[in-house]
Amino acid sequence: MKDLTKGNITKLILMFSLPLLLGNIFQLFYNLADTRIVGQTLGKNAIAALGATSSVNTVIIGFLNGLTNGFALVTARFFGAKEFDRLKKSVAHALTLGIATAIALTALSLAFIDPLLRALNTPDNIFKQAKTYIVIILAGMIISMFYNICAGVLRAVGDTVSPLIFLIISTIANIGLDLLFILGFKMGVEGAAYATLIAQGISVVLCIIYIIKKHKFLIPSKSDFRFNFKLAGDMYATGVSMGLMISLVGIGTVIMQGAINIFGTDIIVAHTTARKISEIYMLPISVFGAASATFSSQNYGAGRIDRVKEGVKKATLITWGWSVIVIAATWLFTPFFAHLITGISDPEIVGTVEKYMKINTAFYFILGIVIVFRNALQGVGDKITPIASSIIELLGKFAVAMILAPRMGYFGIMISEPLVWAGMAVMLGIGFAANKTFRKENIPNTAEQM
Repeated sequence: MKDLTKGNITKLILMFSLPLLLGNIFQLFYNLADTRIVGQTLGKNAIAALGATSSVNTVIIGFLNGLTNGFALVTARFFGAKEFDRLKKSVAHALTLGIATAIALTALSLAFIDPLLRALNTPDNIFKQAKTYIVIILAGMIISMFYNICAGVLRAVGDTVSPLIFLIISTIANIGLDLLFILGFKMGVEGAAYATLIAQGISVVLCIIYIIKKHKFLIPSKSDFRFNFKLAGDMYATGVSMGLMISLVGIGTVIMQGAINIFGTDIIVAHTTARKISEIYMLPISVFGAASATFSSQNYGAGRIDRVKEGVKKATLITWGWSVIVIAATWLFTPFFAHLITGISDPEIVGTVEKYMKINTAFYFILGIVIVFRNALQGVGDKITPIASSIIELLGKFAVAMILAPRMGYFGIMISEPLVWAGMAVMLGIGFAANKTFRKENIPNTAEQM
């Protein structure tokens, strides 16, 4: 547990971010290991089946993850205000709203899974495997919801180390269960799906046990579940804002992929390779953004607007420092990373990867502003501006797919993200300047207004 309303801001943001970053890196390596296990034991069709469902995961599961992260921001606000009675009510409402949403999303997604997979042009030869896998994952959505709420509550009170430990244990269990179900029981992609759900279940149990033993003040009583429409409305609005933000990004990615697919195999391979490198480079920026959200939320709850504003500055500077490192790495090591990650050594493909990365990373300074500002605005309760910025991102990617790509070729794809980031930065800058919260130094305890 860490109170982010006191102490050195830069140090707090870095210390809060480190476990989040390690967790993301661990998850990234798990995904690579999982792909290797499935590929070597079940073949390329199985990998394709899992890949064909990734956009469904991003849109649906991503929305649920964003929703629960939004709930946690409200909890962080109460923790910053030291309003522990309201904090427990927020945990109770997070569980109630999360369960209801997970059940509704599960029912809707399973009812329309066939037309959804068809709309994504899932090939017939992998359709059955893709459907088997995603149906199991979606049916177990409520497990993912429970873990995200538990981990989100811990992060809300400044504890990022415990969720990291649970994630590591869960990941190791997932790999072991993959081997058992796929190699031992010959369950195919079905085994991979069940392994994922069971591993998530293990992390839920560990998280609940830890909260019961170490953080009893987080456990709601029966009376805390008495429905408060004002609190529920604020939590759901914040959660839906973050959930839509993630889903809109996922939808934009699907649209962009459709535009890339027309350029042929070499470009698809080059783009896929570049995106894998980008995902690694962007991880720290995303983590600093998440830290900014919790930091802003706790300090907003405590009425420390001076620290919120200073936190935004410090977090942005940290992302800029990372951007310098990334740009240097791009110019020096891109061919090496391209070969390391995908085994690609074709000079033409590697050249395309280099060109993409040099253009893309040059604008990471703008990306840092986008990520930090968007998360900070979420942290102080702005639900509109972050969604508006995500709509700009979606419309920008749609415009690229429909206008730039057909006229400029793959170069249009290369410059698309920097152009979109610039538009989002302008929108978020306007939202930041217009937000009344940031015109003040300090305000009375904001939790009392909820």
